[in-house]
Amino acid sequence: MKDTQLKILKTMNEATCRIDFTTFSHNLNLTPNETIVEMQQLAQEGFLHKVGAGYSITEKGKNALKITAAVLEEKAFRFFLTVDKPLGFSAHSIEEFYRLIKQVVSDSLGFHVYRGDFENWLRDVVHDEALAGEVEKIRAYDLEGEELRKALLKAVDDRYGVGELL
Repeated sequence: MKDTQLKILKTMNEATCRIDFTTFSHNLNLTPNETIVEMQQLAQEGFLHKVGAGYSITEKGKNALKITAAVLEEKAFRFFLTVDKPLGFSAHSIEEFYRLIKQVVSDSLGFHVYRGDFENWLRDVVHDEALAGEVEKIRAYDLEGEELRKALLKAVDDRYGVGELL
């Protein structure tokens, strides 16, 4: 998803009342025609829903905002292989977390799952108790390697539909 499209979703989500379309476009630093094109694309992809002459944000659109919301640098999740062996990868959002779960070595995933690191970050930093609980359940299955990776990806995808958004 383009930054412009995220900005449109964020502006719509934060709006407390109807906004004149020209003002809306101006607030996005877009022309009205550029705004229309972006909003039509968002509607085609299911992030917006046409309502009369306007648009409203859908659950899919709200999820896109949730997964891209970045935490402060000091709150980012840092992936390690073992204690004192950082991998050099950090997740600042659910989207980055999902992407990194796909690519880091599975030993790192096991290290973090069985220490409770993922669920703590999800609960305490991202403030997602439900996803933290799902990751906690995964730990009980005693999975390793690619099975662990698949379970983690499925938990995030089931919660946010990330695979559909990326």
